[in-house]
Amino acid sequence: MDTAVSPDHDLEDEATFRRLAFLDLDLSDQAADSAEFEQCRFTRTRLARTVLDRAMFTDCLVETSDWANLKATKSGLLRVEVSLARLTGLQWVDGTLRDATFRECRMDLATFRFTSFKDVAFVDCNLTRADFTNADLRGASFTGCDLSGAQFAQADCAGARFTRCELGGIGSVASLRGASVSAHDLAGLAHTLAAALDIAIDEG
Repeated sequence: MDTAVSPDHDLEDEATFRRLAFLDLDLSDQAADSAEFEQCRFTRTRLARTVLDRAMFTDCLVETSDWANLKATKSGLLRVEVSLARLTGLQWVDGTLRDATFRECRMDLATFRFTSFKDVAFVDCNLTRADFTNADLRGASFTGCDLSGAQFAQADCAGARFTRCELGGIGSVASLRGASVSAHDLAGLAHTLAAALDIAIDEG
């Protein structure tokens, strides 16, 4: 695997990057349409505030990288593992995620509107106030994640799994219809469900 260098491997429209190691590279504040990344490794790589349209990441590994406020539209992840990354404010809109794992990532305020998930796992991630409006989450699982205040308006959660997650204050709780929620998580979900159903809770 060759090592990517700047400016030779800066982002540009319709660029294809194959078997490259992006090590300590700063690609923030760039923009590209239809860029493809295949069998690439991103280590301590910055894509903060970068704008991607119709990008595709296939068989990639992302670790300890800063992709905060990255904006990706109609883009995809296929067989990608992301760990210990900063993805605060990430916008992944109208995209596809398949066979992907996010592990110990900071993803607060991330947006996944109109995005489909198939065989996607979130493990020990901070997803507070994340936005899954109109997302297809039927193939998603969340384990040990903080989803406090996350929004699920018009999301399809049938078959989604939530295990040992913080679900307090989530929006559009009715969209969780058909999801699997562990008994451990029900206590945090109780007040949100009660409010949605207009049930008064007697603390006496």
